[in-house]
Amino acid sequence: MELVLPISAKENLKKNMKAFSEKLKRFPGLLWQTVWRVGRDDPRRVVHALKVGLSLTLVSLLYLLEPLFKGVGQNAIWAVMTVVVVLEFTAGATLCKGLNRGLGTLLAGSLAFLTGYIAEKTGLVFRAVFIGTAVFVIGTATTYLRFFPYIKRNYDYGVLIFLLTFNLITVSSYRVSNVLKIAHERFYTIAIGCGVCLVMTLFIFPIWSGEDLHNSTVIKLEGLAKSIEACVNEYFNNVEKETTQDKSPEDPIYKGYKAVLDSKSQDETLALHASWEPRHSRHCRYPWQQYVKLGAVLRHFGYTVVALHGCLQSEIQTPQHCRVLFKDPCIRVTNELSKALMEIANSIRNRRHCSPEILSDNLHEALQDLNNALKSQPRLFLGSNNNQATNMLAVAAAHANSSQKREKYNGVSLSSFKTDNSALLEWKSKRMTNENSRSEAAERKVLRPQLSKIAITSLEFSEALPFAAFASLLVETVARLDNIIEEVEELARIACFKEFKPGDEVIVNFKTQKVNVTLNHFSSQGAE
Repeated sequence: MELVLPISAKENLKKNMKAFSEKLKRFPGLLWQTVWRVGRDDPRRVVHALKVGLSLTLVSLLYLLEPLFKGVGQNAIWAVMTVVVVLEFTAGATLCKGLNRGLGTLLAGSLAFLTGYIAEKTGLVFRAVFIGTAVFVIGTATTYLRFFPYIKRNYDYGVLIFLLTFNLITVSSYRVSNVLKIAHERFYTIAIGCGVCLVMTLFIFPIWSGEDLHNSTVIKLEGLAKSIEACVNEYFNNVEKETTQDKSPEDPIYKGYKAVLDSKSQDETLALHASWEPRHSRHCRYPWQQYVKLGAVLRHFGYTVVALHGCLQSEIQTPQHCRVLFKDPCIRVTNELSKALMEIANSIRNRRHCSPEILSDNLHEALQDLNNALKSQPRLFLGSNNNQATNMLAVAAAHANSSQKREKYNGVSLSSFKTDNSALLEWKSKRMTNENSRSEAAERKVLRPQLSKIAITSLEFSEALPFAAFASLLVETVARLDNIIEEVEELARIACFKEFKPGDEVIVNFKTQKVNVTLNHFSSQGAE
C-alpha cells in the first residue's frame, strides 16, 4: 500500500504537468484569436487604441523634453493622467468627461483661491477653523448636489472633480505657502491634456455617439425581424427537436431579441453623450431622447418575442399533424411582419419617412386567414367535457396504484384506487390525516408534481393548447407593430427626415391595420 500511493501521485503529477504544458502551447494561439476577434468585430477599437497611444506619447513630451519640462515642471504628469481618464471611445463621451473635468477644476480652483484669500486675513487659529468649516460646508453641499437627477446624469464627474480639487488646494494651503502657484500649473497641464484629447477625438477619425445610437436602433429592428422569422420557422420545421432551457449565444432567435432587451442603459448613455457633441453634419441635431423612447417601445415588443420563443421550449408541445394545419397562414403573417420591421429599419437608416405603402391590407388578410384556419378546426381546441373527469380519475388512480409498491417499504399503505369519485375522496382524506408523518411528506414530493403533469396531459384539448398560446402571441406582435410605427413617425417628424420618394427602395407593400384579432372564438365555437 505504501508503494501504490507514491506511484499514483507521480502519475497524477505527470498528467497535470502534461495538461499544463498543452495549455501553455495553446495559449498563444488562443490569445491571437481573441485579439483578432475583438478587432474584427469593430475595427474602430483598433483606431481608438492607436489614438490613445499617440495622445499619451504627445503629453509625455512635456516630461521628456527638457525645454518643456523646465516650463511645466513636475506637474506635467497631470497631463498624462488627464489623457488616461478623459479620452473615451466616442467623441461625446470624451467631451462630456473633458468639459466636466475642466469646468470642475476651474471652479474648484477659483473657490479655493477665494477661501485661501479670506483665511489669510484671519489669525492662525481662526484660519484653521475657517478652512475646516469651508471644507465641511462645501463637501456636504457638493455631495448632496450629486443626488439631483439632472446633476447625476450630466455633471456627476465634474462635481466629483470639483470636490477633489477644492479639498486638495484648500487643505494644502494651510501648510504650503505657494499652493496657489502649484494649482495654476496643474490647471495648465490639465488643460493641455484635455486639449490633446479633444483634438484626437474630434478631428482624427472621430467616432460619434449619435451615429452609434442611430445605427444601433437600425440593428435592433433588423434583429427583431430575423428573430421572429427564425422563431416561427423553427416552430413549424423542427417539431421533433428536443427542447432545452439553455439559450445558446449563437442562437439567432436569442441573439436577435437579447440585443434589444439589454439596450436600455446603452441607449441612455449614447443619447447623453450625443447631446454633448457639436454639429458635425446636417444629421447630428437629432432628438436623441426620441431614440430612447423608441428603444423602450422595441423592448416591449421584444418581450412578446421572448414569450414566442418560450413556446419552442415548452414541455407540452402540439403534435406535428396539428401544427401543419396552421403552418401556411402563420408563415404568411410572419413574413409580412418581418418585412414591415425591415422597411422601418431601412427608413431610419436612410433618414427618411416610412413608405406610405407600408400600410396596406396584406397583413390583415394574412391574419384573417389564420383566424379562419383556427375556426375550421374546433375539435382541436374544444373537446367533450363528459369524459374529462373520468380520464383524470383513471390516470390518478393508475399512477397512485403503481406508486403503492414504491412506498410500501417506507411504511406507507395506500388503499386500492378505483376510477370513481369516492375512491379519489378517500385517498385525499387519508393524505390529510397523515400529513404530519415523514413518509407522507415524501409521498407528496413524489406524487404532487407528477399528478399535476398527468392532469395537464390528460385533457383532451391540451395538444392544441400550446399552439393557441403561440398563435395569440404571434397576433400580439402584429398588434404591437403600430406602436413602433407611431414612434418612428414621431422621430421622423421631429428630426425632419426627408420625405419618401417613389424612387426610393420599397422592401414591403402591405398595410398594418389596428389588429384586434384574438382567440376568443374558441368559446364561440363551443356555443355553435
